[in-house]
Amino acid sequence: MKLDSRKLKILQAIINDYIMTAEPVGSRTVAKKYNLGISSATVRNEMSDLEEMGFLEQPHTSAGRIPSDKAYRLYVDKLMQVRSLSEQEAEYIKDLYESKIMQLEQVILNTAKVLSEMTNYTSIALAPQLSMVTIKHIQLVPVDKSLALLVVVTSSGILKDTLIHIPEGIDSDYLYKVSNILNAKFRGKTFAQIDIRDLSDIRNELAENQKFFNSLVDVLTTSFREAENREIYLGGTTNIFNFPEYQDIIRARSFLNLMEEKDLLYNILVNSRNGGVKVSIGTENPYEELRGCSIVTATYSLGDRVLGTIGVIGPTRMEYSRAVSIMDHMGKALSRYLTKLYGEQP
Repeated sequence: MKLDSRKLKILQAIINDYIMTAEPVGSRTVAKKYNLGISSATVRNEMSDLEEMGFLEQPHTSAGRIPSDKAYRLYVDKLMQVRSLSEQEAEYIKDLYESKIMQLEQVILNTAKVLSEMTNYTSIALAPQLSMVTIKHIQLVPVDKSLALLVVVTSSGILKDTLIHIPEGIDSDYLYKVSNILNAKFRGKTFAQIDIRDLSDIRNELAENQKFFNSLVDVLTTSFREAENREIYLGGTTNIFNFPEYQDIIRARSFLNLMEEKDLLYNILVNSRNGGVKVSIGTENPYEELRGCSIVTATYSLGDRVLGTIGVIGPTRMEYSRAVSIMDHMGKALSRYLTKLYGEQP
C-alpha cells in the first residue's frame, strides 16, 4: 500500500486537528474543515488504509482516529513547517541574556523557566558539563604552613579551587615545582580526557612525600569528577496538568514521579548531546516512564564545545513546529551568550 499525496494530506490534516483539539478526528471533520476536495466517504476509506499502515489508531470505540507515534515521526521529519518566532518572542529571549551578568547556574535556571513559559510544557536543563572545557592552568598556592589551595583555571574562565593539606617542610618553591609538573601533564586537555593515573612523574618527584602525593591525587580526582555536574533544572512541572491527557490522576502522578528521577533525566539529556535539535516521540524513548511523552532537546555550547542540553517534555500531541523553533532559537542564543561571556582566551 502506497502513502501517496492524498493520504499525506489527510494524515497531516488529522495530526493538525488532533494537536489543536485533543479529540479523535473523524472523516466528516477532515472533509468539511480542510477543504481537500474529496467526500467524507473517500476520506473514511483513506483513513482505514492509514490505520492499516500504522499511522492512525482508534481509541476505544470512538468513530474518530488519532495519530500514532509513527505518524508523528513522519510529520516531524517530512510534513511540518517550522514556525519562526515572532519579533516579540525573539526579543524576549534576547532580553533574558542581555539583562545582566549572571552566575552560570543561574543562567541555565532562568533558561529553563523561560522555556516552560514560552512552550507551556515542562522544561528540563542540564547544568554545564565542565568536563568538556579545557584546563588552562593549575596552581598550588600556599595558604599557611599546613594548607595549600589547588586552583584549576579552565578555558571558560571558570575556577575550581580546593584546599589540600601539605606536610611539614614543603615550601612555596616546592609547590611551584609541582604546579609546573601538573601543568605539563594537564594543560590543554579537557577534564574528560584526563587519566588521573598518568601521574608517574609526580609520584617520582614526591617519592619522599608519599602522603602529600596521595592527598594530591585525592583532591585532583575529586575536582575532575565534580566537573561532570549532574544537576538538573526544571521549569513548569505542573504545566502538564493543562493537557487533557494528564487529567487522569494516576497518569499525572506518574509524570510527577518521573520528574523526581534525576538520574533518568540526566541520562536523557546526556544522550542528546549530539548537537542541534532532537525530537524523541513516545515509544522512541528508551524509558518506559516516557512512552506517553515527547521530548524536544537542543544543546548549548561554549565556542565549539557542547556544554549541556536543554529540553521540553510534553504529550505526544505536542505542537512540534513551535517547540522545535523555540528550542533551536534558545539553544543558539544561550550558546552565543556563554561564548561572549566565557569565550576562550588565547
